[in-house]
Amino acid sequence: MKKLALHWQILIGMVVGVLFGLGMTQFEGGKEIVQDWVKPFGKIFINSLKLIAVPLILASLIKGVSDLKDISKLSRMGGRTIVTYILTTVIAVSIGLMLVNVIKPGNSISEKTRQELVENYSSNTAKYKAEAAKQQSSGPLQALVDIVPDNIFGAATNNKNMLQIIFFAIFFGIGLILIPQEKAKPVKQFFDGFNEVILKLIDLIMLAAPYGVFALLAALVVESPSTDLFKALVWYAFTVVLGLLLMIAFYSLLVWLFTKKNPSTFFKGISPAQLLAFSTSSSAATLPVTMERVTEHLGVDEEVTSFVLPIGATINMDGTSLYQAVAAVFIAQAFGMDLSFGVQLGIIATATLASIGSAAVPGAGMVMLVIVLAQAGIPEAGLALIFAIDRPLDMCRTTVNVTGDASVSMLVAKSIGKLGKPKVKDWDDNYPKS
Repeated sequence: MKKLALHWQILIGMVVGVLFGLGMTQFEGGKEIVQDWVKPFGKIFINSLKLIAVPLILASLIKGVSDLKDISKLSRMGGRTIVTYILTTVIAVSIGLMLVNVIKPGNSISEKTRQELVENYSSNTAKYKAEAAKQQSSGPLQALVDIVPDNIFGAATNNKNMLQIIFFAIFFGIGLILIPQEKAKPVKQFFDGFNEVILKLIDLIMLAAPYGVFALLAALVVESPSTDLFKALVWYAFTVVLGLLLMIAFYSLLVWLFTKKNPSTFFKGISPAQLLAFSTSSSAATLPVTMERVTEHLGVDEEVTSFVLPIGATINMDGTSLYQAVAAVFIAQAFGMDLSFGVQLGIIATATLASIGSAAVPGAGMVMLVIVLAQAGIPEAGLALIFAIDRPLDMCRTTVNVTGDASVSMLVAKSIGKLGKPKVKDWDDNYPKS
């Protein structure tokens, strides 16, 4: 009997996890059982993916840059990658602002609900404000300073330092290009082999993906806030989700126009990564799967994926930037504030830069949102309005982030003649590869 494809296994795990979580909420002590005996397996799954994130980026980027063999190729690919990522982020923020001004979800938040939320989440608001204050107190060029690590081993100990790791990997790869080929060969062979080992570890970890997402979703269901709170925020959630769906439609249009690939082929190829992103809320944790799917199932050359995707997982947060724009205006509407056109243009710029600086881990967008709110003069205490529903929306926007990374990798590959036929047919897809 033929084994189910990976994305179907993950989808089944998600559905069963939700149903199991709902069932456990009907029993006294069911929540504690899920938290104590089920949730840890989801945490183990996420940790195993994060475990190989830094080695993967180091190995794949050093391999990808050194494979170019020419600095001009690196410059051409890097320029197109960064420009495309910034353009899609600006479009995402603009879509978010357009929708939130038309739908006006803040009008549905009652005074009573707002007061209850501020009271319940005031401690969380203070925590995020404190973290954001540290970033705001730094100088205007601190972001550039933070990119260059003073100790690569120290930077590699924390997944939040992805930009520093990427900088080192690109710098190291450039060094390999510039030294004589016979001296670079043994170092390059080491990283080629190291990269293959990491990819095989991904295959092994993905065997547990359906069980990991089952545990994650079951825990999320039992820990969710009351349904009354979700009803009060339904228009906000609708606005964010509608914007995210429009971004996915925009990606499929870009892929179709520039690569002539059928959108259905694109979504079949990337769907396991999308589902994993939805389950983990982490672009960094999903990166290994995204790289495998884009290379094997969408036909993007490994030279491109090993460069474009790790950078995208760090700076291309289209879903996060769209959410920040909607959330900022929604909070302003809830407080009865009328934002001018100039202020909203400022939100576009700030949300774009904030998304670039946002770590590819769950909840990082909330910290950067504080800076967006401060720039627009919106009370940061309004963050309490969206804490209750942030987790499921975080899952959705991470899915868009990963989809955007995959689509940009196809566009860049097409522009430099590195987009070919998929190595694996999706209807023959099984894990691990033989």
